Amino acid sequence: MSNQVAAVIEVPRATAVGPADVPTGFPRTPEGALAQLAAIDVTAMQSGSMDGVRQVIAEWALPGGPTSESWTGVDGMASLLSAAGLSGAGSPQLAIVVRPVMGLVKGMSGPEFAVVCVNFEFTVTVEQTSRIAIADCQRMAWTGGRWRIGAGAEPAPAAAAWPGTDAAIAVGWRDLRDA
Repeated sequence: MSNQVAAVIEVPRATAVGPADVPTGFPRTPEGALAQLAAIDVTAMQSGSMDGVRQVIAEWALPGGPTSESWTGVDGMASLLSAAGLSGAGSPQLAIVVRPVMGLVKGMSGPEFAVVCVNFEFTVTVEQTSRIAIADCQRMAWTGGRWRIGAGAEPAPAAAAWPGTDAAIAVGWRDLRDA
């Protein structure tokens, strides 16, 4: 951990539950886009199954965006399950806790398009507990009164750094705090 104090992004709280049981209702702001991406990723990954991840991306990506075959979250879940020696259906013994720790707003184009990144800490338990850090960056588009993952190829990931470290702070990651 760092002795530095990271800048803070205050993220709004969800006001509703949307498709695939993903928290939603975030405002049309960069912080709202960041909070929506975090909610999408947390719901998908904590499902602990390929079906769960695929259902979330099918409901939350716009046409031309990531799909249940191409989304990096699908690849991530497949890798996690494989490393744990589990099938795509997961296991009742599998526990995944995903905590969004840091965020980054890479850019905005008006109030309806943002490229945002979330740095997560995963705690995965099957027979033993492991912790990993994973970041996700997405184009977020405001449409139909909510943020969704936008069309186009997934943006280049932000620099990989364990949340809360000097390296993370140096590349611009900011601590996430509930507003």
